[in-house]
Amino acid sequence: MGVVNITPDSFSDGGRFLEEPAAVSHARRLVAEGADLLDIGGESTRPGAAPVSEAEELARVIPVIRAIRAESAIPISVDTMKPAVARAAIEAGANIWNDVMALGAPSAPETAAELGCEVILMHMLGDPRTMQDDPRYDDVVEDVAARLMQRVEAAVAAGVRREAIWLDPGVGFGKKLEHNLALIAHMDRLVGLGHRVLLGASRKSMIRKIDPAGATAADRLGGSLAVVLAGARAGVAAVRVHDVRETRQALMTQAAIDAAR
Repeated sequence: MGVVNITPDSFSDGGRFLEEPAAVSHARRLVAEGADLLDIGGESTRPGAAPVSEAEELARVIPVIRAIRAESAIPISVDTMKPAVARAAIEAGANIWNDVMALGAPSAPETAAELGCEVILMHMLGDPRTMQDDPRYDDVVEDVAARLMQRVEAAVAAGVRREAIWLDPGVGFGKKLEHNLALIAHMDRLVGLGHRVLLGASRKSMIRKIDPAGATAADRLGGSLAVVLAGARAGVAAVRVHDVRETRQALMTQAAIDAAR
């Protein structure tokens, strides 16, 4: 899953693709590099990020989704917490609703059921403004799994097809380094819940905490690839990344090594 952030403040590439031509050009490059699907977002969810109005988010993402769909059949997910934005995005040609709130907004489960699209339910403790304020868990893997399955049942009760639901453990969303590492190390337990799992840790600050030399997002490719390979070994269905070509090469090499065993 290649990332297209149409925002001024995303942690990795905020502002680079805020204008439609730049965002569409970036999407084309990700497709050319081998992305299997694209994730289009118009509101940053980095720690401390300020909310964006519905009108602004729509103005950012809808023209880009329409432009991509006009020239490509690649699956598109819309990264939004807002049901109205998800509805407009699906109508514009998106296929998947990627929701960091796990359909927690009012009317979100009912909207997802009505749209009939695939839905990615992500785990987040609190909201982007507060999620890193001393997050605590009894057992992070069990707690995250239990919360995600609660959201699955809420979605199914509203009419969302169970087979349309993906899970995302939310690496970096309301989690300290030790929480993130435990989730990645035990990703197989989340895969075992019976839903496709999306893993996203690309360029995140957890890598800087392991290697202080990764001071900027651009300095974290090696750590990003390490997480991807661990997730692939655990059986995740997709990885959300900024560096598509390098990620594909790492996965292809790991697969070749496994095939030679």
